Amino acid sequence: MKATVTSIDANNDKNSNKDNDTDKRSIGVVVVGPEAPLVAGLANGSSEGWNPHFWPICRGCSFGRFKELYEKLYQTFTDPSAAKQYIQEQGAPIVIKADGLAAGKGVVVAMTLEEAYEAVDSMLVEGVVGSAGCRVIVENHLEGEEASFFAMVDGETAIPLESAQDHKRVGDGDTGPNTGMGAYSPAPVLTKELQSEVMETIILPTVKGMAAEGCKFAGVLYAGLMIEKKSGFLS
Repeated sequence: MKATVTSIDANNDKNSNKDNDTDKRSIGVVVVGPEAPLVAGLANGSSEGWNPHFWPICRGCSFGRFKELYEKLYQTFTDPSAAKQYIQEQGAPIVIKADGLAAGKGVVVAMTLEEAYEAVDSMLVEGVVGSAGCRVIVENHLEGEEASFFAMVDGETAIPLESAQDHKRVGDGDTGPNTGMGAYSPAPVLTKELQSEVMETIILPTVKGMAAEGCKFAGVLYAGLMIEKKSGFLS
C-alpha cells in the first residue's frame, strides 16, 4: 500500500474526530501543527485514537506558569507609554516583538527610537498583528548572522537534529519588514563545533531548567540564534 500524507483541518472537518479518526481514515501517524491549534489545546488531554502521534507536550506546566517563567527572562509590556519609556532608556537599535503567534511578521528591528515607537504603537494601539500583539517584548539588538537550531527532547535529555536559516526581510541587503518566507537547511554558519556549544550551553540547560521548574517538555525544541564572533546567543 502506497503511503500518503493528508492534511486534515480539525477545526472545520466534520469527519475529523480525534477519538476515532485514525480508524476511519486508516491513519498510521498523526502530526499536529502549526502552532495555533497546539496553543488552542488541540493536542491536550487524552490521545486515545491518535496513536502513534507526534506533537510537543509540556507536563505539569500551564500557560500561566510559562508566562511567569517568560517574564523573568524578558521585558514585556502591555502599556505603550511604559514600553516607550523603557525603549528611550535603552536606546536604539532595539528589537520589538509581538508576544503571540504572528506567522513570522511580529518582529521589528528598529534602528532608531522613532521606528521603535512606531512598532509599539502599531502592535499595542493599532493592532496590526491582532491579538498576537496585545503584549510586546523589548530585547537588545544583536549584530550577527541569524540561524535556527532544533533538538529532539524527551523531558530530561536532548538529541541534536539540524540547523536552518531563513531570509525573512523583504528587501535586498537585509532591509525592510519581515515576511516569514524563505528557508534552507543546514545553515553553514552553524559549524559542528558551534552546534556542540549550542547543545551544551543552550539546549541542555533549557531542558534541565524546565524540568527543575516542574515543566517537563517533550518534542522538538527550537532555538533562535544570533551568531556573533562564533558564539551562539539565544535571540
